[in-house]
Amino acid sequence: MNFPSKLIEDAVNEISRLPGIGKKTALRLALHLLKQKESVTESLSSSILKLRSEIKYCEICHNISDAAECSICTSQRRDRKVICLVEEIPDVLAIENTSQYNGLYHVLGGVISPIQGIGPDELKIESLLKRIENPKYGEKVEEVILALPATMEGDTTAFYITRKLKEQGVKVSTIARGIPVGGELEYTDEVTLGRSILTRVNYSAE
Repeated sequence: MNFPSKLIEDAVNEISRLPGIGKKTALRLALHLLKQKESVTESLSSSILKLRSEIKYCEICHNISDAAECSICTSQRRDRKVICLVEEIPDVLAIENTSQYNGLYHVLGGVISPIQGIGPDELKIESLLKRIENPKYGEKVEEVILALPATMEGDTTAFYITRKLKEQGVKVSTIARGIPVGGELEYTDEVTLGRSILTRVNYSAE
């Protein structure tokens, strides 16, 4: 792709680093920004810089947050007896958009994958166990819902965590497999995801 300006070329190269954006789309975005008022570009740049420098991760569930503890963990309206365990932050957003779940969350930050060198110690499993042993706001956790990908890595992670949770006497369930095998929660439609949460079943590691 030939560019009339080195500045345009640099902008396109940086924008195309974003997932799902190719060079042509990046060029359209760059040209669009050039047509806008300078204040629009400055506002966009400022918000991205603030996002990168000021965003926090909840000390309890590891979700993104503006404070040390996220609004879900501190809400008095959530059911503190239930924790939904997910792989990544977009999964929290996907489940919240169904409006079918009112408990808490715990973000693992990945799944066990020996091929990629990701073991249990690289995930937020230990902090989950500590949450259950010593709940910060007093209410004992009675159930953990496994909302992990329907993949070999997701099943391996679910098996490992279930063994750990059974030692603590916590009920373990998994969302119903309305989610297609090999599918990601982030790209599942809200109706299917919502029904999967409502029709969750007990998970067995036997």
